[in-house]
Amino acid sequence: MKELIETYWLYVLVGQYPHGPLGGLALTVLLATLGLVLALPLGILLGIARFSPDRWLRLPVTGWVWGVRGTPLLMVVFWAYFFLPTVTGHKTDQFSTMLVALILFDSAYLAEIVHAGLQALPRGQLQAAMSLGLTRGQALRSILLPQALRHMLPSLINQFVATIKETSLGTIIGLSELSFIANQINAQVLVKPVEIYLTLAGCYFVMCFGLTRIAKLLERCIAAT
Repeated sequence: MKELIETYWLYVLVGQYPHGPLGGLALTVLLATLGLVLALPLGILLGIARFSPDRWLRLPVTGWVWGVRGTPLLMVVFWAYFFLPTVTGHKTDQFSTMLVALILFDSAYLAEIVHAGLQALPRGQLQAAMSLGLTRGQALRSILLPQALRHMLPSLINQFVATIKETSLGTIIGLSELSFIANQINAQVLVKPVEIYLTLAGCYFVMCFGLTRIAKLLERCIAAT
């Protein structure tokens, strides 16, 4: 185990960078962060639409959100992998393909988090704001959404944990994230698969467990205020 870590630790950390493309743990964290950050605005818009009283807006968005949530991420990755080249006119690289798949997939889950956060607020707040002359949109933007986002922080961190684990599917399309690097190391070493994949599991565990503890801490802080 020690020999493996001493030999491949830099490869696991950043892939072939700076002499080649970024990979490994750094690419996993970068991909998960970008996926969640870029999916958040779309998720907020979809969540607000799910909260809308207008059926013409709420029902199609609800159908989209439920459809994406009911589809395995693997299928979304394949759709992005084969669909994006037909739209852009050229072959899309693995990073962009996986990023688009994560944005589409995570935005549906974030929409449900936003929708649940808005529904959890007392309905009297919206009615009181509108009685003071605010439009529904102004009340959502200025009063309801800031409160909902504050209470959603632990759920957003938990979604980030899920996104980190979701990046492992990038290995299917040849993206050099953490799982792909582990597979390459295993193909080179051949005789130590248990040690390699235990180390891989440990990397995911450290990241996800640390973020989960942060989410628990935030829940306690929010409950105390």
